[in-house]
Amino acid sequence: METKTPTLKSYITDVPDFPKKGIIFKDLTSLLESPEGVEQCLEALISTLKNKQIDKIVGIEARGFFFGMLLATALKVPFVPVRKPGKLPRKVISQSYELEYGSDVLEMHEDAIKSGEKIVIHDDVLATGGTAEAVCKMVETLGGQIVQCNFIMQLDFLEGAKKIAPHTVFSAVNY
Repeated sequence: METKTPTLKSYITDVPDFPKKGIIFKDLTSLLESPEGVEQCLEALISTLKNKQIDKIVGIEARGFFFGMLLATALKVPFVPVRKPGKLPRKVISQSYELEYGSDVLEMHEDAIKSGEKIVIHDDVLATGGTAEAVCKMVETLGGQIVQCNFIMQLDFLEGAKKIAPHTVFSAVNY
């Protein structure tokens, strides 16, 4: 008897009215709680990277670290963390970005990427694209060449991919 593999979407839980009324939050915690779901997601994320030269994976704090590290390990390349201000101990490069109400800043060690290195940027969700755009700018400022921007899920209706165009975007799940 053949068993049907659950879709990746089935591992993501809808949470109504979070963080405020009218929002349906897509919760990845249930995906992280499932070894089968994690394996399926990792395979999807890696599938588009085969046969591409990749020197480093850049993961965005904090949820981008989960699969960012898994990708780096599977591809046998270094992992570069992007953090909020004041979290990295060496000299950093900073980039501000706009939020719905205000702005924020991200940082990366300035020696993390060498000119010409092929980079994959990874985060959990592509929504409005502000965070990913900030990281793309830092990577390019350091001379890195962005091979692809990877996400577990993309909220298509927020059009975040437009902010990081012309970079290739891959999402394991689209809503």
